[in-house]
Amino acid sequence: MNKILIKNAKIINEHQIFESDLLIHGERIEKIAENITAPENATIIDAKGNYLMPGAIDDQVHFREPGLTDKATILTESRAAIAGGVTTFFEMPNTNPQTTTIEKLEEKFQIAANSAYANYSFMFGGTNDNLEEVLKLDKNQCAGLKLFLGSSTGNMLVDDEKTLENIFSKTDFLISTHCEDEGTIRKNLAMYKEKYGDNIPIKYHPIIRSEEACYLSSSKAIELAKKTGARLHVFHLSTGKETHQFRNDIPLKDKKITAEVCIHHLWFTDADYDDKGTFIKWNPAVKTAQDRDELWKALLDDRLDVIATDHAPHTLAEKQNVYTKAPSGGPLVQHAIVAMFEAHKQGKISLEKVVEKMCHNPAILFDVKERGYVREGYFADLVLVNAHKAWEVAKDNLLYKCQWSPFEGTTFSAQITHTFVNGNLAYENGTVSENRVVKRVDFDR
Repeated sequence: MNKILIKNAKIINEHQIFESDLLIHGERIEKIAENITAPENATIIDAKGNYLMPGAIDDQVHFREPGLTDKATILTESRAAIAGGVTTFFEMPNTNPQTTTIEKLEEKFQIAANSAYANYSFMFGGTNDNLEEVLKLDKNQCAGLKLFLGSSTGNMLVDDEKTLENIFSKTDFLISTHCEDEGTIRKNLAMYKEKYGDNIPIKYHPIIRSEEACYLSSSKAIELAKKTGARLHVFHLSTGKETHQFRNDIPLKDKKITAEVCIHHLWFTDADYDDKGTFIKWNPAVKTAQDRDELWKALLDDRLDVIATDHAPHTLAEKQNVYTKAPSGGPLVQHAIVAMFEAHKQGKISLEKVVEKMCHNPAILFDVKERGYVREGYFADLVLVNAHKAWEVAKDNLLYKCQWSPFEGTTFSAQITHTFVNGNLAYENGTVSENRVVKRVDFDR
């Protein structure tokens, strides 16, 4: 079994930063201590004072396989993920075919077993007519249940109120939701289409997919969760108004209702549409600077629990279409951690908080077994970051299949130098190892 000794690291873990060595033996962390003597035949990596953190657990990605592989594949996007320090991903069910039966879920697990470069699990999709299939699921079988309460994804919209209440009341799965009110969006879109046709100026996207649409939907989901006692996790909050629905007065492990914020809603605002256009068209939409500021505030005071990416690539040709034909979503897994290191440099967030929101908290919320922390005995999913190695995002250093990024032209001050997945050095200084040592995520529920 391989032995890797990481020397002189600044470890970020469990709300502290401390200097230490770390010994990997096989797939796991064997020892964390100062001045560890190198075992015989160990590979030694001198961290030189760089930061060592747990690999990120991204609770919301769209890797597009099966059926949408012109945009991305599990292979291509998981390679980008480990280059970005994401060592575990939970992929969404809106593929083709959709992941709405146990048979299709297991087919996706097989694809990942054959091609993923990071640890993996999948969300099971709820629809208006598959409750029977939902109830067959073992709660340890996959990451959770995903419900689309806005029609971002074709016919996966769950809009039957009786069905929703049945799902919330009858399943003990963690239910994750995309919350946008469909009626409000359709009304707004019809108004702008009447005025502009299909070529609606992109600046109206956050007005069409408005604060009202988001709040109506998320408040309804929260009300239903309180009524039924369901465990609810609200994905990708985009408005300040929504943040006031969540609690920070109890420990995370005791929360029944939690929330996530994504990199793009913490980074961009509606002022960026003039420059970025449809390349920052997401659902829910990037909104105002005030919304961004309130999202940051709620993240820092622990009303928002997780930072994720909602990585959702489309081809360059698709994104260059007129408003109504340009799909929403963009690639982010390769740049999430370095974007948060940049926010740290700007004084917005501590590195301890970054690790809490990107590593520890997803592990807590989803009951991930033995990942998300730098702990002896845990799987060695680890990331080394040089916080003083500036680099510019450009097409020639993108690993996404779609070959574009909303961060192109951005200079980041930090660079990921090494990523370990289950003790295997999976990425080093721009090179992805073809030696895959990955696992289906285990849950402790």
